[in-house]
Amino acid sequence: MSDEASNVEVEQITPIVLKVGKRKRSAIKDLKRGRGRLMDEVEQTLDEVRIGLGAEGARKELVPVVILYRQKDKRRKGLRIF
Repeated sequence: MSDEASNVEVEQITPIVLKVGKRKRSAIKDLKRGRGRLMDEVEQTLDEVRIGLGAEGARKELVPVVILYRQKDKRRKGLRIF
C-alpha cells in the first residue's frame, strides 16, 4: 500500500492569473452566473492554455478557479511633510 503511494508522480502546474481590473457589480454577478464579458475572458484564456498544452490539453479537463479581490492601498510609514 505504501509502495503505491510513493510511486505516484505529482506534476506541478503553474497557476494562470488573469487580472481584469475594476469591474461593476453587474459584471461580477454575470460572471458568477457563468455569462457575460468576464466569462468570455475566462473561456478565451482557457482556450489559449489548451492550445499551449498541445495534445495533452485535449485529454485534460481544465477547471477555472476565479478569485475576485480588492487590493488595498499601500500605507506610507513615517512622517508626512506637506
